[in-house]
Amino acid sequence: MRTQLDVRLADDYEAAHIPNALNIPVFEVGFLERVTEALPDKAAPIELYGASPESHEAAMALEKLERAGYKDVTILPDGFAGWLSDGYGVARGEGLPAPPAPLEGRKELDLEKSVLRWTGRNLLNHHTGTVAIERGHLAFENGQLASGQIVIDLERIDCDDLKGSDLHDVLIKHLQDHDFFDTSQHPKATLDIHSSERTQPEPGTENLSLKTELTLRGQTHALDILATAGVTEDGRAAAQSAFTIDRTKWGVIYGSGRFFDRLAGHLVNDLIELQVTIVTRP
Repeated sequence: MRTQLDVRLADDYEAAHIPNALNIPVFEVGFLERVTEALPDKAAPIELYGASPESHEAAMALEKLERAGYKDVTILPDGFAGWLSDGYGVARGEGLPAPPAPLEGRKELDLEKSVLRWTGRNLLNHHTGTVAIERGHLAFENGQLASGQIVIDLERIDCDDLKGSDLHDVLIKHLQDHDFFDTSQHPKATLDIHSSERTQPEPGTENLSLKTELTLRGQTHALDILATAGVTEDGRAAAQSAFTIDRTKWGVIYGSGRFFDRLAGHLVNDLIELQVTIVTRP
């Protein structure tokens, strides 16, 4: 007898599934271990199904099982969507959880979950670390990000790769003095979000285009940013973005080949890479 194996998420299975089908989501890290425990006979016939012909979970599960030595594995051609459209019976549970309500109004940032990382390079080396986010908020209108601000505390910079060494404090002092961010005169930087536009509908892609301005070392310049944004299961706004800035636009010219004729080992790349994760409070 062929075992039907539903490899969708557990929530989808609980909402509705083919009667008597076994559920082991292919996205789980322990997928193969669970299959081996439930279906130890690798010669026994198994029929996989996912959500639809367009969704790849069944194909992914097939590849995993064949690599693990299962000999008789097939795919229900049109997945669970085809089963439904053909009018076959299903076992139903309580339905899928309701999606989060559209975001509205001002949402303060969760500073424990929001992170700003930096990477600076020269020809042969690089350093990476974090800069503290002091405060921030996002404002939504009809579920769309309308504006926001992130305040960055340049007096709280860390370098991950030099932690525990004498060079850590040397580098941080160098970054905070007049050569770089001049924190005695300009201790904060701000990223002001003025508008956003949806770009791609697929989750997990850069689906939001942001019009922003970055104020750094007393200078303000426009900055266009692409982000991957969404809403968590508990209703928080969340976004991730990785982008570069040309530091010389904000007057940070130390070690720049654009401004000095001869630098030798003091040459520093003009571009700084930033990775930002922001999450709002519940």
